[in-house]
Amino acid sequence: MKVVLFCGGQGLRIREDAHGTPKPMVTVGYRPILWHVMRSYAHYGHKDFVLCLGYRGDVIKNYFLHYEEALSNDFVMTGARATVDLLRSDIADWRITFVDTGLKSSIGQRLRAVQRYLAGEEIFLANYSDGLCDIELPAMIARFAATDAVGAFVAVKPSASFHVVQHDEDGKVTSIGQVGGSPLRINGGFFVFRRSIFDYLGPEDDLVDAPFQRLIAEGKLLAYPYDGFWACMDTFKERQLLEDLFSTGHAPWMVWNGGRSQADT
Repeated sequence: MKVVLFCGGQGLRIREDAHGTPKPMVTVGYRPILWHVMRSYAHYGHKDFVLCLGYRGDVIKNYFLHYEEALSNDFVMTGARATVDLLRSDIADWRITFVDTGLKSSIGQRLRAVQRYLAGEEIFLANYSDGLCDIELPAMIARFAATDAVGAFVAVKPSASFHVVQHDEDGKVTSIGQVGGSPLRINGGFFVFRRSIFDYLGPEDDLVDAPFQRLIAEGKLLAYPYDGFWACMDTFKERQLLEDLFSTGHAPWMVWNGGRSQADT
């Protein structure tokens, strides 16, 4: 099953701290967050990727063109010329299609731009390139496949650092509490689509606006509520939280490694 990853945004909220590095290439541990997202899909057998490039797409291309397996894999080095024999590999069996989808394109426009690379895919996966989760993808895909829905996404609770506020018509606050105590959920990415999504996606549409409204009107959009680990990396603070988890060895999103980072193995 092909995986479309939206990697072209400018990541304005983290851009200053990233010093011009495109957000998908900001690292968590030894690897860019984009790699972590891809590795989680590969763990479940989805190794055919379509990358929707835009801002600093050259950085993403060069990273994979000069990919260094030894950084995150065990290896044996012998001889004066430092011959390296890998004991395991990350991406040897991955297939990656790199597509320039425009500097300022919306997510919907980027998806339309790669439609031709999804020929023959009745169901495909898609995601933003800045969110990490320990969800069991097979269960979500199986639930979706058993319905006539056209699209589905993981519905998660936002960070507990936010507060839910209720107020009356005069603006007087009637209650305030952390998100964790409310039923509020947000779109956490990790999309599953049938190819017919393109029938709902106009040339100028963003993905979650008009197309999703059309699906909702027909009862063909599913939310997959998930209360396990989920985190995004919109800001430097959020990046630091992920980095802290990695450095302590507790990295729930690293399902291919039992939820542990190299720091704990």
